[in-house]
Amino acid sequence: MIGRNLDKYIENHYKNNTSSLLLKGARQVGKTYAIRKYAQKHGINLIEINFYEDESARSLFKGTNNVKDILLRISAHTHQKTSLPNTMIFFDEVQKCPDVITWIKFLVDEGSCRYALSGCLLGVELKDIESVPVGYMAIKEVYPLDMEEFAKNLGMSDEVLEHVRNAFENLTPVDKVINDSLLTMVQLYLVVGGMPAAVQAYLDTNDLNVVAEKHKEIIDLYKWDISQYDRDEKLQVNEIFDLIPSELDSKNKRFILKNLNEYARFSKYENGFVWLKNAGVAIPTLNITEPVPTLKLNEQRNLLKLFQNDVGLLTYQYAPGIQLKLLQGEIKLNHGAIYENLTAQELYCHGHAGKEHELHYFNSKKLGELDFVIVQDGEVIPIEVKSGKDYNRHNALNNVLEVKNFEINKAYVLCNDNVEVIGKRIYLPIYMLMFMHKHPVPEKQVFQFSLKDLGVGR
Repeated sequence: MIGRNLDKYIENHYKNNTSSLLLKGARQVGKTYAIRKYAQKHGINLIEINFYEDESARSLFKGTNNVKDILLRISAHTHQKTSLPNTMIFFDEVQKCPDVITWIKFLVDEGSCRYALSGCLLGVELKDIESVPVGYMAIKEVYPLDMEEFAKNLGMSDEVLEHVRNAFENLTPVDKVINDSLLTMVQLYLVVGGMPAAVQAYLDTNDLNVVAEKHKEIIDLYKWDISQYDRDEKLQVNEIFDLIPSELDSKNKRFILKNLNEYARFSKYENGFVWLKNAGVAIPTLNITEPVPTLKLNEQRNLLKLFQNDVGLLTYQYAPGIQLKLLQGEIKLNHGAIYENLTAQELYCHGHAGKEHELHYFNSKKLGELDFVIVQDGEVIPIEVKSGKDYNRHNALNNVLEVKNFEINKAYVLCNDNVEVIGKRIYLPIYMLMFMHKHPVPEKQVFQFSLKDLGVGR
């Protein structure tokens, strides 16, 4: 059974809150599995309603204004008792039944059951989902397993994790045996990725063909979702999705609209990019005109890279059936593209992008290109991703660090080596992405100001 950081989050939520919990995210990231696992662990009477599979359930909330009636209907529909102690009602695929969101406040207030919800495509079909009243429904975004979760499921101990974390925080080298093992783990993660079904398949069988079958199933699901989209625009979304691997494999990895259509304009295809982002299927990364703290103000929305939501899916799309040969080094792909996708995926799930902001990169004809640019505690940090042995070559990064107006104090170079600091350049093994979480805003930001001491006629 796969362990997730999400498990602890769910535990803490129901331990400390009476509100419901909505898990949202792309298909197959483990939302339903996590709720079932929690219910099984705690011996909960779980009443599960899947609005996608059970169309008749969508009418449970119609024609009534009484919570007791709704609970009675749920009991009759599922043939389960809502009155039993320790009961949780789990509404799955809520994007197919928006009425649930309207009623959840009243169900929570009634108090006889606990509630869990999950759904995909919420950013597409329920655009106002975030407007739920505070105190009645917490919302948690769910992603594929990140590298830390992957490593733990492969048996990495807390002791080893702490050693590596200390090395990251103190910028000291990692023990050589540990470093070599984790770099090998990264290569495996590039092939397996973080989709729970793929990870479980690997843990159960160690058979990369079985893992690839799971990848195919997930890609097929994404393609089916796209096929259900607006009739006039689904072809555009499908074209964009299909081009992600080849565009990342190109020299500059930027998404070139002319590869869709010689006369393509961003305004025509913009909704397709937005759909893929809101569905959780792709991670857009926008160019900025300057690497300064106000990244959003410097965005060029028509210049972007588009990454897969899971690096294992990307590798599968590049080369189905040859994953083992990739791991054994018999076949070479553009590892730069795969490493950048890994970086985008980790930064995204660690809070460096979200509903209101994107990931960013910097490209200038004069200075060159930086793979990623993040802001941490008000400080701009460029990130270069190097998959080869010549990771000390980074002309663009050198150029940017020399621009005094940018006031950049440090930069990360992610590579297949150990920790090393040379001037402002901090070389980190690629797996240390697992520690690059966005720091939260302080709970208190007190600023005192008074005009009481101003005198008249002074």
